[in-house]
Amino acid sequence: MNNTNNNHSLSARQLIVASTSTVYGGEYLDYLLDEMRELFKNTNEIVFIPFARPGGISHDAYTEKAAEAFAKIGKKVVGLHTFKNPVEALKNAKGAFTGGGNTFVLVSSLYRLELMQPLREAIFNGMPYLGTSAGSNICGISMQTTNDMPIVYPPSFKTLGVIPFNLNPHYLDPNPASKHMGETRETRIAEFHTQNTIPVVGLREGSWLSVSGDEITLKGNLEARVFEQNKTPYEVESGISFSNLFR
Repeated sequence: MNNTNNNHSLSARQLIVASTSTVYGGEYLDYLLDEMRELFKNTNEIVFIPFARPGGISHDAYTEKAAEAFAKIGKKVVGLHTFKNPVEALKNAKGAFTGGGNTFVLVSSLYRLELMQPLREAIFNGMPYLGTSAGSNICGISMQTTNDMPIVYPPSFKTLGVIPFNLNPHYLDPNPASKHMGETRETRIAEFHTQNTIPVVGLREGSWLSVSGDEITLKGNLEARVFEQNKTPYEVESGISFSNLFR
């Protein structure tokens, strides 16, 4: 799969790339409803990609959950799994949403159904896209900074590459009071950077990236933590543009 971008394609991007679908104490997607209303303002039908299957939920049940949230902004949701030709469905879609769950299962499904490249092309052609958690992981260059267990073996770790870095959704800061002796997220990302040069953005809960054409902007109330190979990790404030950060 070709992950080379061009300026014409970049100018058409319209995405919300969110750390999570549900913030603590909230309902599914509620904190993003205003953003979703704006992102999908030109369509009444959203194609939902349910393949990440959180907790092993069925495609139908997951689609129903997404449909309940989108009904709050007057939008209809159709599960991609219900189309006889899902490739054509993506090519014709006026908007798409990929929910969270297991990124390995999601990526495996997208490759098996030959959907990774059509989804990438649709996004670069201007189709509005919402991703949460696993659905955000696949927006990066690779899925190698996911927190998920490798319960299936995808044919490749390469993902959509519609943003020029990797994500770590649900990013957690080390808790000094914790008795947990395992690796912190920061340690795991440092391990990633012993083998890879791709920058990583740690998105905390309730944070998202708003992608509009050439601009990638951090939204929400919290800072994000940025990791680059051979550099000390650093914080960036909400409202910052990532568009020139890694150039």
